[in-house]
Order: sequence, then structure tokens, then C-alpha cells
Amino acid sequence: MRGPDHKQSSLFSYTHIEDRIATDHPLRRIKVMADMVLHAMSPSFDSLYAEGGRPSIAPERLLRALLPRV
Repeated sequence: MRGPDHKQSSLFSYTHIEDRIATDHPLRRIKVMADMVLHAMSPSFDSLYAEGGRPSIAPERLLRALLPRV
């Protein structure tokens, strides 16, 4: 069973990560493109996982973790 794609917004931080990165930083565009591609791939990921069982970590989350954090 495929687990949900939960995004963790903060971990022991008192300011949001979006406030720390410049609005015109190139990694922001890469993040948007990566999110669009991963969203489009979601049906393909669904077909690879069983309907039942213990939920896994969403593959989108694992792939997003490989990218620089923005």
C-alpha cells in the first residue's frame, strides 16, 4: 500500500523556510518543476503499489528529498 505524500513544513524552526530563501532564487523554479513532474507521475506510482498492507513512504517524498531544500 502506497503511503501519503505529506509535506513537513517545519522541524524545530521558528521561521518558515520560505522566508529564508530569496523569491528570485533559481531553486524555487526547480522545486515547482519537480513538484509538477512528480504530480504527473503519481498515477504511475499508484500502479506500482499494492492496494492493501502497511503504507510506505511516498515515492514523491523520497525523490524530493534528493533535491536541494527550498
